[in-house]
Amino acid sequence: MAFPDEILTEEEEVVLHLHPHAKAAVRPVLVLLTALAAVILVWVMLPPTTGGLIGVLVVGAIALFMGLTRGVWPLLVWRTTHYVLTDERILLQDGVIARERRDLPLNRVNDHAMSQSLLDRLLGSGTLKIDSIGDQVAVLASVPHAQRVQTLLYELIETDRELRGDGDDEEPGDDLPPEPVRQRDAGRRSPLPTPRPGSRRPRR
Repeated sequence: MAFPDEILTEEEEVVLHLHPHAKAAVRPVLVLLTALAAVILVWVMLPPTTGGLIGVLVVGAIALFMGLTRGVWPLLVWRTTHYVLTDERILLQDGVIARERRDLPLNRVNDHAMSQSLLDRLLGSGTLKIDSIGDQVAVLASVPHAQRVQTLLYELIETDRELRGDGDDEEPGDDLPPEPVRQRDAGRRSPLPTPRPGSRRPRR
């Protein structure tokens, strides 16, 4: 399912749009295949009698329930979970029927950390924990290419700080006027000339 572009501002651009890692879809797909295989097996093995038809209906109802709750629903949750990085903020959205969205501006991010299990390291996924001003925490679970996403997040935060021009690069005292140059010999009397040998001093 596509991410709604109407929530973005006019000058805001999407840098990265992700769903959770595809490993979240493995178990629901296996459940759907198992349910379908069970129905086909019962249909073939049971005799075409009234009892056999009842058995097929019972197994079909159980397979349908398991397929919807453990197969289709997790797939919908996976596809409706969005991790979006823009040049201004981090957007988190999930929910199939009731939708929930969180916005986290880049200039309010204090820290971001990544954690990986052994399976995550093999698949290249991970969990990003983002701390912001005001003790707000955003958790991005099962992020694909977690290391690249964390590096990109760091670059976006640094670029946002440079564009806002916080003035951190200016050294104190740059705006002060230059001090006047003092002359060393200013105000001093010039020494008397030394009389040459043989010269007479003038009488007073």
